[in-house]
Amino acid sequence: MPVRIRLQRHGKKGKPFYWIVAADARSKRDGKFLEKLGTYNPNTNPATIDLNVDQSVQWLVNGAQPSDTARRILSYKGVLYKHHLLGGVNKGALTEEQAEEKYNVWLAEKEKAVSSKLEGLDKAKAEARAKALEAEKEINEKRAAAAVEVEEETEAVVEEVKETVEEVKEAAEEKAEAVKEVVEEKVEAVKEAVEEKAEAVKEAVEEKAEAVKEAVEEVKEEAAPSADKKEEKE
Repeated sequence: MPVRIRLQRHGKKGKPFYWIVAADARSKRDGKFLEKLGTYNPNTNPATIDLNVDQSVQWLVNGAQPSDTARRILSYKGVLYKHHLLGGVNKGALTEEQAEEKYNVWLAEKEKAVSSKLEGLDKAKAEARAKALEAEKEINEKRAAAAVEVEEETEAVVEEVKETVEEVKEAAEEKAEAVKEVVEEKVEAVKEAVEEKAEAVKEAVEEKAEAVKEAVEEVKEEAAPSADKKEEKE
């Protein structure tokens, strides 16, 4: 039965999580498996790999063939190197102690490289955080400056509006005063005209009354001789 070391997908959509399994090469990718060897989580930086190295080596010794992705993971965790060293032990080129020592040296260097990478990532994160804080500070300063500028412009506009309102108010008062003077002049002119008209009417009435009075007197005088003649006849 051909055995294949491969990845079996789990996890949510958009956040895959894989099991590293030894399975029958003829079975489906996410179907039954012979043994779970570890897990692989690509969602972290660096990716998180938890692998049973000895069991993985044993499956390689038994003839299991890894997929391309599984081979990279096995190489990263030292499984392929340990399998290579065991091949040297079986051929007599190395003793088990020498193979174990070489593997431990390789493992220490690998851990050192991983630690160095993690330190580099932490440093990069710190620098990115510092840059983000600096950028945020700069943005806040620009916003504050813009707010001050807007406030100053607003105050200037308000002051200008106040001045304009005051000017309009003064102009309105001047206009009202001028209108008042014109109205008073008109009223005075009308009053004088009315008084003149009334005086003229009064004079005309008095003249008319005098004329009527004179006419009445004339009538009386003309009527007097007629009355005397009438008395004489009687």
